[in-house]
Amino acid sequence: MVLELGEERLQAQRMVREFVDREVAPHIAEWDREQRTDPILLPRMGELGILGICLPTRFGGQGYDYLTLGLVCEELERMDTSLRVIMSVHMGLNSLALLQWGNDEQKRRLLKPQALGEQVGAFCLTEPGAGSDVAALRATARRDGDAYVLNGEKMWVSLATRADNFLVVARHDTEAQPAHMGLSAFIVNRDMVGVTTGDIHGKLGIRAGSTGWVAMQDVLVPLRNRLGEEGEGFKIAMSALDNGRYTVASGATGLIRACLEASLRYARERRSFGQPIGQHQLVKQKLAYMQQWYDCARLLWLQAGWLKNRGQRNSRETGLAKWYATDHSVKAALEAVQLHGAYGFSDEFPVERYLRNSKGATIYEGTSEIHQLMQADYALGLRKDRTLRCELPAWDEDFWLGDDVAP
Repeated sequence: MVLELGEERLQAQRMVREFVDREVAPHIAEWDREQRTDPILLPRMGELGILGICLPTRFGGQGYDYLTLGLVCEELERMDTSLRVIMSVHMGLNSLALLQWGNDEQKRRLLKPQALGEQVGAFCLTEPGAGSDVAALRATARRDGDAYVLNGEKMWVSLATRADNFLVVARHDTEAQPAHMGLSAFIVNRDMVGVTTGDIHGKLGIRAGSTGWVAMQDVLVPLRNRLGEEGEGFKIAMSALDNGRYTVASGATGLIRACLEASLRYARERRSFGQPIGQHQLVKQKLAYMQQWYDCARLLWLQAGWLKNRGQRNSRETGLAKWYATDHSVKAALEAVQLHGAYGFSDEFPVERYLRNSKGATIYEGTSEIHQLMQADYALGLRKDRTLRCELPAWDEDFWLGDDVAP
């Protein structure tokens, strides 16, 4: 694995860092306190090319690779988790699924406006009665000529009230055995008759982000909006989660870094017993742990990104990176709050927001417990990744930066 990131990737990372430091940092505490998403964020991220950062230029993207996507997510969550969540759902769970599974017409019609930031994508999998057990989904997709009629409700949808296009997994065959073979994937547009959305309030964290629900009542979805073949919905969802987990892992690494940076500043400035608290051994211990966790988490997501660039299946490596980084972002936030003492219990300092934000990622896109079982099965040889009909394409400079639309 080559660890040299190169100037082009680092330049993209600096661009994102400058954007969040200049345009988000002065306001994020207020947005979090008021539990609102600023309406200018998505258009601004589109203008800067962030929403299409790793998509081929022929589809309106910026042409960077998957490692650059990880660097971008790390910088976004260093500021606030809500920013990285945008990339997880718009890019990881939706746009990359279109790149992987979409046909040429769908890439031109659906992927390009998302890469340009003209439209925003989201992902609808979880339901009120189905989370980790994807095969238990109850939303239905009944075939009706050259269309499908979708009914059901999706919960915990990031950007539910902001997105234009939803990647929805629904059941086209209620009798299929095994049950997951009866699932198909569709792109549902917000303006389709029968689609309604709403926000969920009162969340523990990620309060500056949009989280909500999507309800579908007799929504007529044309056949050309089916992603992949009938019965491939489960595979499409799992591969989308691989890409989403990659953004979560790199983002959680950024949260660890944010905890470390805030703690280092405080350890140098705060004094007790006649010296900076950073001179006390137990404070040093907390800082050392955070540094260790950051370095390990970063190496794990870099490994996954390197495999993505090479076009190699990386479900195990991405899952491991997601599990490690999210669990240790919670630990880092707890240590940061403890190091700040009473001030860590107040929103005068950002570490209390880091703590509230950190917990969600140990639940969504595979709970920590699910990832533990997956990693054990990989180690025991009980879990093996099968070749997909459509694999996520390896990053290729000629294709990514070329002008022809058709691959």
